[in-house]
Amino acid sequence: MLKCIAIDDEPLALRQIAAYISKIPYLELVATFNNAIEAQAYLAGQSVDLIFVDINMPDLTGVDFVRSLTNRPMVIFTTAYSEYAIEGFKLDAVDYLLKPFGFADFSRSAAKAHALYELRQNQRTTAAPKEEAEAVPKDKEYISVKADYKVSLVRIADIVYLESEGEYVRMHLADGSTITTLFRLKNMETALPADIFMRVHRSYIVNLRAIKAYVKGRIFLNDTEYVPIGENYKEAFQNYIDQHFRNL
Repeated sequence: MLKCIAIDDEPLALRQIAAYISKIPYLELVATFNNAIEAQAYLAGQSVDLIFVDINMPDLTGVDFVRSLTNRPMVIFTTAYSEYAIEGFKLDAVDYLLKPFGFADFSRSAAKAHALYELRQNQRTTAAPKEEAEAVPKDKEYISVKADYKVSLVRIADIVYLESEGEYVRMHLADGSTITTLFRLKNMETALPADIFMRVHRSYIVNLRAIKAYVKGRIFLNDTEYVPIGENYKEAFQNYIDQHFRNL
């Protein structure tokens, strides 16, 4: 059970999040706040596993609030303003929900947090010393990654994109499944072939052959799933598009 709090200066949005949390059996809502300053005071004496927090709030923004936390729980940002997404991802947020969002999107974000929580719990209970899992190319077709107490061989072509989750990397595969491993994204970037994979954001690497479409600031991997393009990566991505595709 993940203990969580919700912070939003809009009463209706706060009630909606509380209602969504009540429908998810592994979430326990322990407190709600209509401003980040009160939440700050609460967390000074209490610990939680997950925070749902709006970004654009008066007095103290959600981003500044999260930056202020010494022992930072998992965070899912919620906001009506997509331009704040980059700031949220810079803080290694589990996810970013763009208002208005429905229960399906909320549930997916909660599931990501739950999976990360369980993985961390498993890592703490194992007797083996903490070490980063190796991603070793195998015949330029597979990589091997340590996850769930075993070594998985993953076909490189089946990796759609990789997502950093702090000390972990979540691999999103073509069949819709994911593998989360103790790894740093920059090391995964080194292990994967550069002609197929590109770092497009501080927290994301995409399989260039899996790209379906792109618009300003976003790369679509199917009709609904996309990853953001970071400011520092836009030029390199645009150069790749210009070199490999003809604009009609």
